[in-house]
Amino acid sequence: MIHVPRQNPALAALLIVAASVFLAGTTLLAKALGTDALGPALHPMQVSHGRFLFAFLLVASVVLTTRPRLSRVHWRLHLGRTSCGWVGITLIFAAVAYIPVTDATAISFLNPVFGMLLAIPLLGERVGPVRWLAACIALVGALVLLRPAPSSFQPAALLALAAAVVIGLELIFIKALSGRERPIQVLLVNNCIGLTIASVAVLPVWESPNSAQWAALASLGGLMACAQFCFVNGMARADASFVAPFSYATLVFVALIDFAVFGVIPDAVSLTGAAIIVAGALLLALREARLARA
Repeated sequence: MIHVPRQNPALAALLIVAASVFLAGTTLLAKALGTDALGPALHPMQVSHGRFLFAFLLVASVVLTTRPRLSRVHWRLHLGRTSCGWVGITLIFAAVAYIPVTDATAISFLNPVFGMLLAIPLLGERVGPVRWLAACIALVGALVLLRPAPSSFQPAALLALAAAVVIGLELIFIKALSGRERPIQVLLVNNCIGLTIASVAVLPVWESPNSAQWAALASLGGLMACAQFCFVNGMARADASFVAPFSYATLVFVALIDFAVFGVIPDAVSLTGAAIIVAGALLLALREARLARA
């Protein structure tokens, strides 16, 4: 039987905001590693490998120290979930090397929309008018960020859009895993499988990182593990409709860090597109929570 944490909305909000800070840090580190900020740019698959390597080491250390009770592992669900997660995070790391981090982050927030759309054929779910409206609003925001005019179109933004689709598929597996295993076990198995996949995929593009890049890779993996821990535990302590708004704080932190480190200021198009996507995603989150209560 899985232990359900006691509901604590204040703690849940704090954990989700902390996860947002950690996620913002991982995205900016990925940008630094994917450009020449710390040395010769590393391939996105090598950045993804570092993320899984050091996240696994941190989670495994916690498991060995605390020795939690582990239950039966649902390997097929984990394999599907982690495969999608690896593809999604690799695409995001590739995107942030070419487009503003705020744009890539905002586009990635489309994943619940694509998760809803994919649930129609895969889970047989029915979608009402409010959920379709939310999806259309969010997709309009993505179209704004893609800047479809010939003079301003950003091809690399399609990488972030593809990441949102794949992570949307990952949500299907996460929904299937929900409540079946403890959060720490999910994190351990997820990072173990992810490290295995990433270690094979990185072989053709591997280049020896310099000391600064090794430090950045270790920090990226550690921050991602912390973000996962905070997010999983935050979601377990409050309703999704309550915590959803706090998760979009990632956009704020990304913009602040991007400005402080790289001197990038989001333009009007970026701010408009991000606001539209967040509005659509929030409407969808509120509708999902209402359906869950019903």
